[in-house]
Amino acid sequence: MKRDGRLGVGIIGAGRVGPVIGAALAGAGHAITGITTGSHDERAGAVLPGAAVLDALEIVRRSELVVIAVPHDELPGLVSGLAELEAWQLGQLVMHTDPAHGLDVLGPAARRGAIPLAVHPAIAFTGTSMDLRMLRDAYAAVTAPGPVLPIAQALAVEMGCEPIVVADADRPAYAEAIATATTFSRSIVRQAAGLLRQAGVAQPGSYLSTLVHATVDLALRDADPLSEVDRIEPDELDG
Repeated sequence: MKRDGRLGVGIIGAGRVGPVIGAALAGAGHAITGITTGSHDERAGAVLPGAAVLDALEIVRRSELVVIAVPHDELPGLVSGLAELEAWQLGQLVMHTDPAHGLDVLGPAARRGAIPLAVHPAIAFTGTSMDLRMLRDAYAAVTAPGPVLPIAQALAVEMGCEPIVVADADRPAYAEAIATATTFSRSIVRQAAGLLRQAGVAQPGSYLSTLVHATVDLALRDADPLSEVDRIEPDELDG
């Protein structure tokens, strides 16, 4: 780290997540060293304008913090491949954003002296600047070795999120919860919209909007039960 805590940040992954994370960290004062190319370069350029486009090896060589935001199945091979090229550096921060992987996937980098961090912001990324606003209302699951946990938490805060520590052993359960919430919700809404379309409703998404949002809000309230004090009715306090 530099003396003022600002880092040179490189982004590996130009999909929906990487450029947004880069833009959030740039907004916190970090310098973007570069981003890899991808299938959505135009969208990435709109979210992270002016960032140099580099290959993964050059990103690692130039950066104090490497953010890896690639598909789940690509992450292990990418980390180990860069380790075989002796790219990882002593004391370098390496952070992935995958909900399911913990710290083990960063083992090849850690064995070469890099510091492994896993930070998953719990939002449905669109890959647009709108995600930066969503991050400010979101939580992030943070997993890191004890001595460097404050660094991972600080990075989550700088992205705009409230960090929640998830133990490395609990990452599979965490990932299942995230997958259940996102996949099941999307599937149910699509099914309901299809049935409404069959019933002659021309814009089923708009029709369902208020109903679905209200239902989800109620379910979320049930998921965080109130304390006994919060449950006391106003008239009970009078008598």
